[in-house]
Amino acid sequence: MQRSSPSNVATGRDTYPIHAPSIAARMTRSLLRRIGDPAIALVLWTGETVTTGRREPIGQLIVANPRTLARLFFDPEMEFGEAYSDGRIHVRGDLTRIMEEVNRCEAASAISPALRAPIRSARAVYRYSSRSRARDNIYHHYDISNDFYSMWLGRTMAYTCAYYPAAEATLDEAQIAKMDHVCRKLRLRPGERVIEAGCGWGSLAIHMACRYGVKVTALNISREQLGFARKRAKAEGLGEQVDFIESDYRDIDQAEGSYDAFVSVGMLEHVNLHDYVDLGRRVSKCLNAAGRGLIHSIGRNRPARLHAWIEKRIFPGASAPAIGEMMRIFESADHSILDVENLRPHYARTLRDWRERFNGHIEAVREQFDERFVRMWELYLCGSEAAFHTGDLQIFQILFAPRASSFAPWTRADLYAPADQHAHL
Repeated sequence: MQRSSPSNVATGRDTYPIHAPSIAARMTRSLLRRIGDPAIALVLWTGETVTTGRREPIGQLIVANPRTLARLFFDPEMEFGEAYSDGRIHVRGDLTRIMEEVNRCEAASAISPALRAPIRSARAVYRYSSRSRARDNIYHHYDISNDFYSMWLGRTMAYTCAYYPAAEATLDEAQIAKMDHVCRKLRLRPGERVIEAGCGWGSLAIHMACRYGVKVTALNISREQLGFARKRAKAEGLGEQVDFIESDYRDIDQAEGSYDAFVSVGMLEHVNLHDYVDLGRRVSKCLNAAGRGLIHSIGRNRPARLHAWIEKRIFPGASAPAIGEMMRIFESADHSILDVENLRPHYARTLRDWRERFNGHIEAVREQFDERFVRMWELYLCGSEAAFHTGDLQIFQILFAPRASSFAPWTRADLYAPADQHAHL
């Protein structure tokens, strides 16, 4: 198909063929419009480059074939992750910046979210959170290899948001500062009993016992993590102070009224929203009259399900609750909210540090797994960093206490006292 320029016809000059965009290019333009016209270019297998034309593209996505484009058109949220992992989409430019651009444009777009991804409504949002399902989900993500995580999590092996007290702080320093920040909020005192739900590789439990002199019961259903944590505690000579138990939050109330503090850092994301009331009641039962608790969790500004690709490939069964949803935990048990803090910029920085360490060990990761695994985790780390940069995700720390508890700090001044320079771990 070609058309002649009117000016050329009028002057009798030679005409030049102007090819109309292919069907693939028109589909691509429609896709970009649906996600808010981001400043990126899609380069198709036809040789065509499609942009919004409004701003200079900050990067390019190279689309391998018609099937990939068709899947991307009907379900961009899922298909981008699948195609990138498989090598059917390649990126020229900074992947994190590209994903930030898409996030911002989607958030600013007036187009209904339902129209951006027609297939979304066909997916089930609710998943039954049985003990066996929870164990399967944890195995999928955490039990793949302790060696893998040790390559990029740092010396603490903490897999949650760090807290950077200064811009020049290292990842390890920031993780220790996060643990101190949590302990100070809980005002832990020597001899107290603490129960931790979802203890990861044991860094916080060991830190609380060693630095604050408390006795810790730490629950986890990841056998790889528990094995690591137990060896670590034994090496530190803390076997009598820290008890690592293979169990989940549903067992925290077995020793009713026995604990001075409850803490959960990075566990709530794995609890189904429908189980929040049950969690609140169990926390209430395990605390004594002077008890208090802290929950640290990824969240968001308003209710929405987790990113479909992340939920399928990285964190099955997970969620990122809004504050209003988290309140089900506290309202059901008549808990008083004492403090809420959002550490969002700290998680963006944490993810950047993780990503840099991951890239520094990328050949070892590729050798241990394969190229698809490398690309999948690269996308996960970049996409998560972008989500915290753009506000798609938040990170909340909520301090609470039973209604009758007299635990109510007068000010926050002690939280920001100079940190002990002789940091453990």
